[in-house]
Amino acid sequence: MFDSLKNKILSKKAKIGVIGLGYVGLPLAMAFAKKGFKVWGIDLDKDRVTRLKKGQSYILDLKPSDIVNMQKDGSIIFTSDISNIKKLDAFFICVPTPLLKTKEPDVSFIISAAKMIKKHMKRGQVVVLESTTYPGTTEEVMLPILESTGLKERRDFYLAFSPERIDPGNTKYFVTNIPKVVGGISQCSTEIAALLYKQIIDKIIPVSSSRAAEMTKLLENTFRIVNLGLINELTLMCDKLGMNIWEIIDAAKTKPYGFMPFYPGPGVGGHCIPVDPIYLSWKARAHGFEARFINLASEVNEHMPQYVIEKMISALNKKKKALKSSKVLLIGVAYKKDVQDLRESPAFEIIEILKRNEAKVSYYDPYFPYVKLDGIDLKRAKFTKEVLASADCVVIVTDHSNLDYQFIAKNSKVVIDTRNALKNIKNRSNIITL
Repeated sequence: MFDSLKNKILSKKAKIGVIGLGYVGLPLAMAFAKKGFKVWGIDLDKDRVTRLKKGQSYILDLKPSDIVNMQKDGSIIFTSDISNIKKLDAFFICVPTPLLKTKEPDVSFIISAAKMIKKHMKRGQVVVLESTTYPGTTEEVMLPILESTGLKERRDFYLAFSPERIDPGNTKYFVTNIPKVVGGISQCSTEIAALLYKQIIDKIIPVSSSRAAEMTKLLENTFRIVNLGLINELTLMCDKLGMNIWEIIDAAKTKPYGFMPFYPGPGVGGHCIPVDPIYLSWKARAHGFEARFINLASEVNEHMPQYVIEKMISALNKKKKALKSSKVLLIGVAYKKDVQDLRESPAFEIIEILKRNEAKVSYYDPYFPYVKLDGIDLKRAKFTKEVLASADCVVIVTDHSNLDYQFIAKNSKVVIDTRNALKNIKNRSNIITL
């Protein structure tokens, strides 16, 4: 069985299925299709599948023409029909792993995907989980579901975990040139999953187990959340001391060793940084260990939207205006620059606080004509001199590269710059930074 599947992979006759066609799954599916594999992109969101069938890309890094051409030549099929699973040799699970309101991991999408595979599973298949999760999920959650079919891992199928490392908007690193960590339930599972990835990715890093692979991803993102928490706390400190944190970071990063620059902001967004380390903290707590660094960093980062509001209130007070009834224009609502991604964006927390304080909120973001999420329903404002001038306060939340910041600074009464986007503006009388 091992040799048969290995030969299918090496000859590109292995049929690939990717479950979940979001920011992780769709680029992965496209990468395998480009290398000559027949790929089924499976997503239960029928609207998403319809858009893909029409050649519409909702991920800026992927060209609509590629989506169209790959469907025309038959290398990729987009579908919501899970019965296709029975004809496949390999599956990649790339579904969301959000947090519950109680800040506990929600692995319901992983469980649903595993049960979906279970219904149509056969001998000789390999299943790889890519969704970020706590250490032990592949072994403790996935494995029992798949083995409830009567099939056994290593004897009848292979199961591994490989953490996704997609960075939306990154023009240097893509699926194919980011080293891939792979850890299987057994050594055979590690080997077959690594071989599969080797067909599309330059460098593969096998680790001892699926738990090690799961922990690797959480270490990467915990490193980021802790350092962002540190720099955000230093930002609050520098504000009290009357110092400019951006100047200090620029000076510190001239050291050629032992320092890596992190930058403050209005909060931490995206799926990875604000969510993934909480998975690790939850797992550690279940074993009687308190992850103090993670918890403290999360607490500091979660305070940043409120800190932005405090900056607004101070700026408006100097103009003898209250936050209530003031017109506030947010520039950018995406969680990071140059991406069409709203996941965990701090902009929404800022909007919610402003609405609670009865401010009149509007936004401009070139990537979103409207936003409708968590009770927020707004249509994009126009990016004009009149709109900027009519706002009592303009807040740069996301520093997209395609915005005219000279125009923003020139036509706004006051600007709260949370990203240092206006660092090159000479006349700074109306600019307030974090």
